[in-house]
Amino acid sequence: MQRRSFLHSSAGLALLGLAGCASTSSIPSKAKVVVIGGGYGGATAAKYVRLLSDHKIDVVLIEPNEAFVSCPISNLVVGGSRQIAEVTSPYTELTKRHGVTRVRDSATAIDTTARTVKLAGGATIGYDKLVVSPGVELQFGSIEGLQAAHASGQILQAWKAGPETVALRRQLEAMPDGGVYAITIPEAPYRCPPGPYERASQVAWYFKNFKPRSKVLILDANPDVTSKGPLFKKVWAEQYKGIVEYRGQHKTVAVDPKAGLVKFEVHDDVKAQVINALPSMRAGAIAVQAGLNNMANNRWCGVNYQSFESTAARDVFVIGDSIQIAPAMPKSGHMANGHGKVAAAAIVAQLSGWDVNPAPMLNNTCYSFVDDRNVVHVASVHAYDVAEKTFKTVAGSGGVSTGPTELEGVYAMNWAQNIWADVLG
Repeated sequence: MQRRSFLHSSAGLALLGLAGCASTSSIPSKAKVVVIGGGYGGATAAKYVRLLSDHKIDVVLIEPNEAFVSCPISNLVVGGSRQIAEVTSPYTELTKRHGVTRVRDSATAIDTTARTVKLAGGATIGYDKLVVSPGVELQFGSIEGLQAAHASGQILQAWKAGPETVALRRQLEAMPDGGVYAITIPEAPYRCPPGPYERASQVAWYFKNFKPRSKVLILDANPDVTSKGPLFKKVWAEQYKGIVEYRGQHKTVAVDPKAGLVKFEVHDDVKAQVINALPSMRAGAIAVQAGLNNMANNRWCGVNYQSFESTAARDVFVIGDSIQIAPAMPKSGHMANGHGKVAAAAIVAQLSGWDVNPAPMLNNTCYSFVDDRNVVHVASVHAYDVAEKTFKTVAGSGGVSTGPTELEGVYAMNWAQNIWADVLG
């Protein structure tokens, strides 16, 4: 099914919040492996446990959404050069081709002693091995007034691609020419380090072409751009001069949607017509409920990096954005995909009585569109260090672009198609 046709089907309506969420009618009482979360990490883990076991290990994937919507590339929807259907894919191949049992529901509680997962619909599923890949939870309470502003739809985040991505785009379309779009960035670590700067560039591209008197304000709690800084700043200075303004060390503490104000610890208030406030983040709610968030003031989940097994509970594997990252390891979709493969291999090895890979490796590439076609990237390779029990960046690997090019834009779209196929196909 083509993505555009899919969006207009009942599944697509469900994605956009126009249909109710329902669980599958046959929920197993137990599975060898249960996976919570069908994003880049969880869907990959579910698929690769099946592949690496020659489809012999039963896998249940718990995911409330009917379709996979990619956060990478979704900023182009905000900028207006892509539609949400173009970053949306069904889970069909996981179930039909790979035999993953998908339960369309939310996990509400994990009992790591009884080895069970409770669902919002009331059912309970037992497990031998559990993969927890819930992404991040936005800490609305870290910014005064944000919870209410979000609930009313006045201030959006769109930090999980889907309905909010479309809604944010509509806010920009409705904003009068000459208005201000302000994006606030929390202190690192947060999901997708270059993501806010790519989004600012996408909005600037839209303004330059369709609302040339409008401005983009980047209000960053960090001292400087956290990823690809020189590249982004060069683009803003040359391509979006007079449109983009970057302000570092601007930690947002409050928002007033009625007055259109963003407030800071030590700086004057900023007024904007569209406020895109990103609060601080922590491990997904289900990981917190289960007590897996045992690192960094209980924000992130500690893992054994060789297998991604939790340091808080046996036979539970935490992957993706919820973990306490190793040095120089980004919270990215590509990295979550790698986590899923390493965890899947370790789970199959443990269930089969084999040795776990002593030295796994990961790689990562983050592409950022600075307009509708030109792209910059950062890439890295990470090897598990047996002595220090962590991942370390391989010396001389990866690096950043020399500058944005259309060819990298082609690479970026090919990367997206390939990784979506790897996760879901």
